[in-house]
Amino acid sequence: MLGKIVLWIYRVAYYLYAHRIPFIPTFLILLIRIVFSCDIGLGVKFGKRVNLGHGGLGTVIHFKVVIGDDVSIGSNVTIGGSKKQPEVPIVEPDVLIATGAKILGHVRVGTGSVIAANSVVLKDVPARAIVAGVPAKVVRENIYINDFK
Repeated sequence: MLGKIVLWIYRVAYYLYAHRIPFIPTFLILLIRIVFSCDIGLGVKFGKRVNLGHGGLGTVIHFKVVIGDDVSIGSNVTIGGSKKQPEVPIVEPDVLIATGAKILGHVRVGTGSVIAANSVVLKDVPARAIVAGVPAKVVRENIYINDFK
């Protein structure tokens, strides 16, 4: 429920930002950061039916990230660039990102994949795969995402 509120406020801020209305988008992003402890950069492209677990508590998303439809993001997740690779991740549709996962650098997370809790993803994730560990490695392939949601 709180995740939907965060995303609703974010979508209003993004709409105002896209239409070059000053100050209000920045205020709304600051409101999300203070009230929900969630840092979403103004410019993230969210797909439909994205879910932020626990209201996005501790979640940090870089402002250039693209997130597809039906993605579930747990709390304390970081999605963004790194010093070595300033490019940011692209998360395709139907992905489950568990609590505490970090997705850093120029990575593509394939459709229907699962990022295990506290994993650090530094390389591309194939479609329909589970990755786990630090750094994350494929532990299972050809999964059905509906078994995990």
